[in-house]
Amino acid sequence: MKEFTSIILAAGMGTRMKSQLPKVLHKICGKELINWVIDASKKSGAKKVVAVIGHGADTVKEIIGDKCEYAIQAEQKGTGHALMQASSYVDDGYIMVLTGDAPLITPETMKNAVEYHAQSGNSATVITAILDDATGYGRIIRDKDGNVLKIVEQKDATDDEKKIKEINSGMYVFNGKDLLEALDKLTPNNAQGEYYLTDTLEILLSEGKKIGGYTVADNDEIRGINDRIQLSEAEKIMQQRIIKEHMKNGVTFILPQTSVIEDNVEIGTDTIIYPNVYIKANSKIGSNCTIGSGTQISASAISDNVTIQSSVLLECSVDEGTTVGPFAYLRPNTHVGKKARIGDFVELKNSNIGDGTKVSHLTYVGDSDVGERVNFGCGTVTVNYDGKNKYRTTIGDDCFIGCNTNLVAPVTVENGGYTAAGSTITDTVPENNLAIARARQVNKESWNDRRK
Repeated sequence: MKEFTSIILAAGMGTRMKSQLPKVLHKICGKELINWVIDASKKSGAKKVVAVIGHGADTVKEIIGDKCEYAIQAEQKGTGHALMQASSYVDDGYIMVLTGDAPLITPETMKNAVEYHAQSGNSATVITAILDDATGYGRIIRDKDGNVLKIVEQKDATDDEKKIKEINSGMYVFNGKDLLEALDKLTPNNAQGEYYLTDTLEILLSEGKKIGGYTVADNDEIRGINDRIQLSEAEKIMQQRIIKEHMKNGVTFILPQTSVIEDNVEIGTDTIIYPNVYIKANSKIGSNCTIGSGTQISASAISDNVTIQSSVLLECSVDEGTTVGPFAYLRPNTHVGKKARIGDFVELKNSNIGDGTKVSHLTYVGDSDVGERVNFGCGTVTVNYDGKNKYRTTIGDDCFIGCNTNLVAPVTVENGGYTAAGSTITDTVPENNLAIARARQVNKESWNDRRK
């Protein structure tokens, strides 16, 4: 595999996005456009990745972090000018020039383009595509041997040249030394007063250097994103790629076109994903799981043999053999043990739920540590907040929490403790005790007659 440096042009504002956010920071499948290009560069074996940034540079740096090197294009004076700002990163090796708004480029295409460039002995290689409708793109003009003679922009093309279907993607491979020499000779002799990267090809050709064209197998890879419509189209394409990869790895999707699976999601074999499921980035789902319709999972870890029905799980973990839902809400920093049951309209927050525990319905458990084989009756609430501070509730193993119990934290129910239905528990329930904390029933005679 040939080593190369990847330079990503990402300094533009992206005015057609109509957004305060720099264009390259808009997301598809949960990941910023530029991060798709950076990650693809790294997967393809780039020895160094450099982003040329300008508009919103501080925000771009904050989000990307130390994943790459940076060059600053303070004034946007064209693609050639952008590459000039990164000239200190250009060495005698191979340089791949990419764009931060074309996230569908694959590592395989990058590797193949560099290999083609090296084997062909090119000074520069244009990455091209064949389009049925090439309107608006620069056309690739080749000689009889297949070498690139020039790139003709739409506005400058003759009628015959406009019939050409091969177009310039705006991505290239260069020999570093030749690129530096060509950049030194660039001039802004055009109506816009900008330095065009395509002019480097004419400079190299005029010096007798060889220019080639590598045509991608999948035209989607060169799609640039300029507005929200194109963003949506790229999302759909990337989503299809992601889901197909999961299916190849043994995951069943009942209606894959209705599911959304973001980047960096792991799903084990023989797991079934039902329609209208949304699994966000940094989630891991084990084998033999069932993820029911209407479920949303975000940055959570789900073990093997778990069933989740129509529920929301955020930054939590669920151990093997547990069932969740329907209509449960598991909030951040919640851990549910093995073979537990979290039922309908149950909300868990910042809590640990032990193995075999059942929280079946209409219950809130927040800031709590719950042992094994505990049974929660309907309507239980751990009262964790006094308006100023939050406190924890501790429940031991083999406890029974009666319906409509209020556990006013900080409070402990020791192993084997019971609470009677309708109790408000404010003190420790000792081991194997039954706590009854409610007023005696009083019946008012003839109450209804007096009301009338």
